[in-house]
Amino acid sequence: MEKNSNIKASPDSLAWEEISTEHIVQDEWIDFRRSAYRFPDGSVFEPFYSYSRRDYVVIVASDTEGNYLCVRQFRQGIQKVTTEFPAGGIERKDGKEYGGSQEVSAEDALAAARRELLEETGYVSDEWSHLLTVPSNATIADNYAHLFAARNCRQVAGQALDETEFLNVVTLPAQEMEVLIAEGGFQQAVHIAAWLLSLRRQG
Repeated sequence: MEKNSNIKASPDSLAWEEISTEHIVQDEWIDFRRSAYRFPDGSVFEPFYSYSRRDYVVIVASDTEGNYLCVRQFRQGIQKVTTEFPAGGIERKDGKEYGGSQEVSAEDALAAARRELLEETGYVSDEWSHLLTVPSNATIADNYAHLFAARNCRQVAGQALDETEFLNVVTLPAQEMEVLIAEGGFQQAVHIAAWLLSLRRQG
């Protein structure tokens, strides 16, 4: 038998068919679903759970001294205060808070990144680069993360936080960032990916 023959299979032959969907929670914030799927071999299995949320941006921002701008805030998923990069949702033109069907333009994503950096940290940058657009969690969610780097950031204002945001800004040199990640203190996986991509871009 040929090894790794499954890698050569047509993508269409691996697709599942969604045959039923129940919207367990569908409010202004999230569409959380329970679905049944037919597998490529014809068998049916349920439940599979998935959800829709807004696309969002993550900004690897460094100041004029080469230190990185991070924020400290509580994350209810792991019940801990985390250190992470500035980030936030992309405002949709249709006014919804979720749904993966509307394609986000590069201009909309960059505008959101500029806004979130300013609101969360009070900093702005004239040196932006797009690192990657990647599914947030392809296993269970349909939204995308748009990753950016912003260099030579300068502070022009104070924070302008939303009513549900409580966060502090910290600046960290690159070596402290590496230690924090290695010791498990930087706890957002997509943010770590953005960090590694930004280092590769610099190299």
